[in-house]
Amino acid sequence: MSPPARLVVATRNEHKLRELREILAGVELVALDPEVELPPETGATFTENALIKARAARAATGEAAIADDSGIAAAALDGAPGVRSARFAGPRASDEENLWLLIDSLAARRDRRVAYVCVIAHLDEAGAERTYEGRCEGTLIAEPRGSGGFGYDPAFVPLDTGPDDERTMAELSAADKHAISHRGRAARELARALGLDPGAGAPGSGHSGPPSGARGRR
Repeated sequence: MSPPARLVVATRNEHKLRELREILAGVELVALDPEVELPPETGATFTENALIKARAARAATGEAAIADDSGIAAAALDGAPGVRSARFAGPRASDEENLWLLIDSLAARRDRRVAYVCVIAHLDEAGAERTYEGRCEGTLIAEPRGSGGFGYDPAFVPLDTGPDDERTMAELSAADKHAISHRGRAARELARALGLDPGAGAPGSGHSGPPSGARGRR
């Protein structure tokens, strides 16, 4: 597959856009025009929500488009907040409010295992759909640390850095974070599928494939 020269990214989140640009080097990533209204994220899974946004971006522009949906899943909460991660504490909640609600929700729990999950949906110019998933396992600490990253990063200690490394995602360098992050892994899967150098970080785990019910859809 020949790498596209340009992809429209269905996001209003500058943090996500910056991370994707750092990983998907060699492709012009253009944020979706602010005048284009994205539909509500009504999906029950990250895959469904990513496809909702990517389809809307392609329909509005006629160009190849990508969109991601991501969040954090706590084992003790049966995977919550999951797709509601960005609005865990309410539809207008800040990152800090969402983070503290999750910390409070796990305060009395012994099981503090959490996982970041990201699904990137890609629609090419012909409308063919593919999705790429990345995960990052870790634990949630009770006292946030670090000034980098965003969202739940200040309380997320990834397992990939090793048992003796207690740094949170917010304390890692950008390169170290991309090498193990859920979004970094999903983006590298996308990069490989597009015939690109995966960019930042070592190869990550993840899987790719067409969404259920969308195989070969155009």
